[in-house]
Amino acid sequence: LLVFLIVGACADIVMTQSPSFLAVSAGERATISCKSSQSLLYSANQKNYLAWYQQKAGQSPKLLIYHASTRYTGVPDRFTGSGSGTDFTLTISNIQAEDMGDDYCLQDYSAPPTVLHSPTKTSSESLTSCLHHSQPWTCNFPRLPKSLKTHETPHENVCRVQQK
Repeated sequence: LLVFLIVGACADIVMTQSPSFLAVSAGERATISCKSSQSLLYSANQKNYLAWYQQKAGQSPKLLIYHASTRYTGVPDRFTGSGSGTDFTLTISNIQAEDMGDDYCLQDYSAPPTVLHSPTKTSSESLTSCLHHSQPWTCNFPRLPKSLKTHETPHENVCRVQQK
């Protein structure tokens, strides 16, 4: 007797981010929200598998925050990540000119790593001159292992962003 156990397949997790454009002046605070279609909290270690990246024109994306709230090495403390489960926030306090760029959230809880709907362009430029830069992105990179401990270093420079 051969018995098959079919486990339900996991659908792609959809990440929705807002706003798509944020115009701020130096010294102000920027707040970006990210919502996941399902919880990113891994019960075994109570960590949220949500990362925040920033990409500047002509550069590779850089990791800012992983596990929802842990700043990556060298990231200024004005960048703060918060949230759990399905709702997350990136806050940039006392924003500086060098902080301007495309910020986006990425889930690495399940494969594929993310389905992302439009990054947030943080810019001091006018709305008109910036809107045409905002595009949907798909970011594929090796998953952070679920065994990753806070003191361990996550993957870096392996995230390839491609326009859809």
